[in-house]
Amino acid sequence: MTGIPDFIPLHELRSGCPACSLRELCLPLGLARDEMAQLDEVIRQRIPVKRGEALFRAGQPFHSLYAVRTGFFKTTLLAEDGREQVTGFHMAGELLGLDALGGTQHACTAIALEDCEVCELPFQQLDSLSREIPSLTRHFYKLMSREIVRDQGLMLLLGNMRAEERLAAFLLNMSQRLEARGFSAKGFHLRMTREEIGSYLGLKLETVSRTFSRFQADGLIKVQGKQIDLLDLNAIRSLLGACAPTESH
Repeated sequence: MTGIPDFIPLHELRSGCPACSLRELCLPLGLARDEMAQLDEVIRQRIPVKRGEALFRAGQPFHSLYAVRTGFFKTTLLAEDGREQVTGFHMAGELLGLDALGGTQHACTAIALEDCEVCELPFQQLDSLSREIPSLTRHFYKLMSREIVRDQGLMLLLGNMRAEERLAAFLLNMSQRLEARGFSAKGFHLRMTREEIGSYLGLKLETVSRTFSRFQADGLIKVQGKQIDLLDLNAIRSLLGACAPTESH
């Protein structure tokens, strides 16, 4: 025995988990083999969620966090007038349920926009494990910080930007997040409806549709149904200037 931790080689992890959304939770931490085994015992993997189904609903007791393995989710709140307000869109490699960390119930509802798979992280067990593995705690702090930054970005969108700036910021944000996951930064399929985009951006459906049409007429994008091709990224960025969105990974 040398006393040197038996770390899992990065190439070994990457070859075994190339499409797993938990790579963002595991790979950056440099977990030792025994620590990885402990984490693996806690996680329930590959739980299917059908399109239109709720992973959890606002008001339900909080038990677990969920890592999106495949697919897209939207999170929503119910406004005082009974309307559904979209608060976020979440893709592979992102965690759902962080909204409930400060209490005992979920504050929002998470709905699958397509057939999805998630991995469940029971929070009580994860919390106990993080006391043994300090790097887990640090990583969760990083994830929570990123959520705060996203919320601040949404406040900027709704407070200071015109319709074309909001939509440009949304498209650039989607582009950056998908590129970080190995997908094309210039062409992608939007899983959400125009109405859902409008709810998220604080715009009417007609305004969203009109702005998409304007972008296409100006040669910034090409729209075919839900398929979006970004033809001129620099021109789209120029719509935002100093307010261009960034995404932490």
